[in-house]
Amino acid sequence: MVANANIPTLELNNGTEIPQLGFGVFRVEPTETTRIVTDALEVGYRHIDTAAIYGNETGVGEAIASSGIARDELFVTTKLWNDRQTDAQAAFDESLEKLGLDYVDLYLIHWPTPEKDTFVEAWKSLEKIYATGRAKAIGVSNFLVPHLEKLLADTDIVPAVNQIELHPAHQQPEVTAFAREHGIHIEAWGPLGQGKYPLFDAPEVAAPAAAHGKTPAQVVIRWHLQTGNIVFPKSNRRERMAENFDVFDFELTADEVAAITSMEREGRVSAHPNEVN
Repeated sequence: MVANANIPTLELNNGTEIPQLGFGVFRVEPTETTRIVTDALEVGYRHIDTAAIYGNETGVGEAIASSGIARDELFVTTKLWNDRQTDAQAAFDESLEKLGLDYVDLYLIHWPTPEKDTFVEAWKSLEKIYATGRAKAIGVSNFLVPHLEKLLADTDIVPAVNQIELHPAHQQPEVTAFAREHGIHIEAWGPLGQGKYPLFDAPEVAAPAAAHGKTPAQVVIRWHLQTGNIVFPKSNRRERMAENFDVFDFELTADEVAAITSMEREGRVSAHPNEVN
């Protein structure tokens, strides 16, 4: 694919290139999605992350269709919801129809739902979808090490990514280390902590923001990029979208990166993967 020249790309384990910075539409109202994604595309984003459960795939598709941007310049992700793990092929077809696309660049199992114990069955369906070319890469979301171990033991394709809650207070080092060992890229959702703790006031973030003439949010996004995460902050405001995108003209020092990394405290702010079923 050809990404926006401003955005670095990473190579997934099947050779697919993914823009490292994207735009997420979690909790974006369906009626506002087309406008918001249009703004994001105009700002320069080329990687859009949605999911069936968000209810806004149609709006994402409408924004893409009206953008005038060539399909091969875009990277589109959607996700399989929990109650469709035994019906993944039909769920995928529905997502493609809503998006108005012939293929997605990445299709994810949204949660492992361990009590259902159906994610291996779902993954085997994703492997079949991948074989058709209608998903250029497949991966998982919110998987912990035991879930990944079970998946790798019982299936053929290693996930291209694992999309997990990841921000300075909750970096999931065990999951990220396992992913690195097995060639799985980490995507960070909630990359700014969802405003649920005073991240931007922390001296580890505020000091480099002042030093580089950047906002605390820009510093945290830059930390994600420099530590190798794929990241897609969301905003409904165009000026904030542009601010989040403006992170390629500075670089944190090794000490600044280390200071932010030292903020780890197992500070999960959302649901635990074993509790979502």
